[in-house]
Amino acid sequence: MSRLRPAGRPPRTPRSWGGLTPPDPTGPAGLLRTSRLVKVYRADGVEVEAIRGVDLEIAAGEFVAVMGPSGSGKSTLLHVLGGLEPATAGEIWLQGERVDRLSTAAWAILRRRHVGIVFQFFNLLSNMTVADNVELPALLAGATPRQARKRREELLAELGIADKAAAAPARLSGGEQQRVALARALANEPSLLLADEPTGNLDSSNTRDVLRLLRRAHAGGQAILMVTHDARVASLADRVINLFDGMVADDVKMVPIPRRLGGVGDVVELRG
Repeated sequence: MSRLRPAGRPPRTPRSWGGLTPPDPTGPAGLLRTSRLVKVYRADGVEVEAIRGVDLEIAAGEFVAVMGPSGSGKSTLLHVLGGLEPATAGEIWLQGERVDRLSTAAWAILRRRHVGIVFQFFNLLSNMTVADNVELPALLAGATPRQARKRREELLAELGIADKAAAAPARLSGGEQQRVALARALANEPSLLLADEPTGNLDSSNTRDVLRLLRRAHAGGQAILMVTHDARVASLADRVINLFDGMVADDVKMVPIPRRLGGVGDVVELRG
């Protein structure tokens, strides 16, 4: 399994859909698209609208950050887009295929081959070593044991935790578990990475390692949809979507300002 590609190299061709309906070239444009997406939770006769009519589109290879106050629906949106929770209403399209109506089993196949997820609370398998946690997604996606091992070694080395390969997740710090979770999500080279606060448990040094890997994944053609509370992290994205009360409050492009001689570095400006 190849390394993440450097900037300038074209994105890879998506894998087989493994029995699912292949992408429809006449379907909605973009890698991921939603239309009037709604998620309602019901408990004790009370309804809570966590997502209210969200329309969004993410192009192949695009890096999009999602921000908003606690309770605005950010994590719920990622869970619905990854098929972990069913949408109450609306449509989800991935690579031209409508996926919101898929069965649980079909969603599992789709995630295995095309979608990586970084959970806010890691969700590592406690009865497996770090190495096994990272290699498993690649093996399930069809990689050979040798390919999965090579991929795992690359990812853990880049994140500075190669020496933790034989450890159990419970013996790691929160920051180390976060990095393992990211390595696991990238192990099968997904077309789309859904990341829920991937730097939320990291110090500044480890945050740089994670962001460096995300930038390389982005440069290699992977689309990223990342929830974050950190404006500095969000500034690395191509676009920033702000959610408020389950709705898109604004969607802005991040436009790099050319570096000038004697300047202090790259900054960005927001354009609606």
